[in-house]
Amino acid sequence: MSDLRSHTLSEFAERFGHSAMSVWSGPGRVNLIGEHTDYNEGFVFPFAIDRRTLAALRPRKDGIARVASSFTDEVVEIPLHDITPDTVSGWSAYPLGVAWALRQFAPHGLDYSGFDIFIHSDVPVGAGLSSSAAIESATALALDDLWESDLDRRTLARVGQLAENSAVGAPTGIMDQSASLLGEADSGVFLDCRSLKAEVIPLGFEAADLELVVIDTRVEHAHATGGYAARRASCEAGAKAMGVRSLRDLHVADLDRAVEILDDETFRRVRHIVTENQRVLDTVRTLREEGPLAIGELLVASHESMRDDFEISVPELDLAVEAAMANGSIGARMTGGGFGGSAIALTRTGDVDSVTTAIRLAFNDAGFREPSIFTVVPSEGARRAE
Repeated sequence: MSDLRSHTLSEFAERFGHSAMSVWSGPGRVNLIGEHTDYNEGFVFPFAIDRRTLAALRPRKDGIARVASSFTDEVVEIPLHDITPDTVSGWSAYPLGVAWALRQFAPHGLDYSGFDIFIHSDVPVGAGLSSSAAIESATALALDDLWESDLDRRTLARVGQLAENSAVGAPTGIMDQSASLLGEADSGVFLDCRSLKAEVIPLGFEAADLELVVIDTRVEHAHATGGYAARRASCEAGAKAMGVRSLRDLHVADLDRAVEILDDETFRRVRHIVTENQRVLDTVRTLREEGPLAIGELLVASHESMRDDFEISVPELDLAVEAAMANGSIGARMTGGGFGGSAIALTRTGDVDSVTTAIRLAFNDAGFREPSIFTVVPSEGARRAE
């Protein structure tokens, strides 16, 4: 973290010609279980990770917003009050979208000064670890401090979601921003996406000598493209046909009726959401009653549902899960929106090296691109990086 902070401050000064006021940090996230349930008003269970995005900021007096980042030489400059979802695009839509969205939630009468902001990150992009929410959360905290809007973290999560939906154009739910803002060490965020009630649940990985291995397949995905939107549309169509506000209102017992009403594809989309909601509840209960060594079957069942019913996996993700399970992992599943990205494997510390080696060999034998494999630690959420 200290190296990231030093690099961010140095790059800020080089790009803008003066020093930053301070630095804020937002983590990426791993979703332990609960995929595509968030925009269906269901349940999710992510946690913040020790891969983070930093945002260095300094106020300006001329009402201009300037944004730069370590992943491009471009500096985007725009008058603050000209920022709308229609005037931003590309990578800068994430921080600038937050600047717009925060003003939709902030109290009236605030003094919105301009700013220079520089973004630097070690959250892999396109890996399903929500590099986008990390940017949004770090930026939201920075601007909340700058403008003294005094928004609580649950509201800042809504700011990030609005920015991603309206400015970026990705129809995501609120899970990623909630994990990034509400996370705590060795804990997950159990989130009810209807009420937005969040509860921090101890994971117990450290005491059980478990590590969470991330297998970044390096198959990049993009939520704003058609696959994600098509799944959301199927869910909405299924809810309408079943006569409910959202799929949150259906339970496993309702699937017998659903199979009679819905076409096959829509039924399978609905079945994934309904059963995934139940798996989230079962995972939280199992952690409380039995501990993390007992949740493996739920993780695998989640992957199978995403592979077969929601059809958002890819061969690389399936192979990662299969190789991890064949070589000693407790449980494994793809994580994130799908169509690429990462799988996770809950693994005993002593088995991490053998699982990693087995996955690399399996990918090589299949002729797949070499994956990036690393462990992550459930960590605290966004904060000022003093």
